Amino acid sequence: MDVEKSFFILFGVVFIVLFLLVVPWFRNLMRRKELLSSPLKEEWRKIISGNVPIYRRVPGEFRSELHGLINVFLSEKNFEGCGGLQITDEIRLCVAAQACILLLNRKTNFFPTLSTVLIYPGAYFAKGPRRIGNQMIEDETTRLGESWNGGTVVLSWDHVKHGAVSLNDGQNVVLHEFAHQLDQEDGVANGLPVLGNGTNYIEWARILSGEYENLKFEVAHGVRDVIDAYGATNPAEFFAVATETFFEIPERMKARHPDLYEEFKKYYNLDPASWKGEGVEL
Repeated sequence: MDVEKSFFILFGVVFIVLFLLVVPWFRNLMRRKELLSSPLKEEWRKIISGNVPIYRRVPGEFRSELHGLINVFLSEKNFEGCGGLQITDEIRLCVAAQACILLLNRKTNFFPTLSTVLIYPGAYFAKGPRRIGNQMIEDETTRLGESWNGGTVVLSWDHVKHGAVSLNDGQNVVLHEFAHQLDQEDGVANGLPVLGNGTNYIEWARILSGEYENLKFEVAHGVRDVIDAYGATNPAEFFAVATETFFEIPERMKARHPDLYEEFKKYYNLDPASWKGEGVEL
């Protein structure tokens, strides 16, 4: 009798625990489904269209999906102003629209480790390790953005705006830092994100390591590339910088680095070199 009673008590505890876990998960799933299928507010579309030129390049076949992704992002991610900055719809939408382009047309969990986006008015100072020769020292440096493994992205609003408007320079702080978020989903920032179907880890490592070493050689010898020199810092930065290049100047990347372009095309399941811009219906 005691054994039978213990079994029912244990069964009841397990049932309650599962219920407490499953119900919030199911509610979140249904809420996401509703947000993904909801149109973006007309005033929000106008803000994005006026501030984020890459949005106007996105083909019509992906636009409704992008609107749904933005809805989910704005619902789930917390924005906080730093240095006296007041968070506005313009700030939230400019960040969300660019970040969500990285999630288009593929299975995604909406930057699962990210909870908070901190926004400074401009470049900000932060302490961190810096290498001088063979020594690492704690130093204060000027930064435009950061991606933390602990669930935070930090951005400079001045550089968010400039990166969005300057579409043909291959530099975009939002694309850069949110590429780091993708890279960090497995807990390690190493230039090897979790790859989806159609992307081979061995081929990815072969091509990206070769391109990374080539960029380091070019930087050391003063040769300019379509991929910014900052990508030669380490493999994680190479992935983030190459992501900026892939979305901002895809034709130039495809012409100069066709194999690398193909790997990014498979990973993101997008071909931005073919995006000719179809206008935005408001």
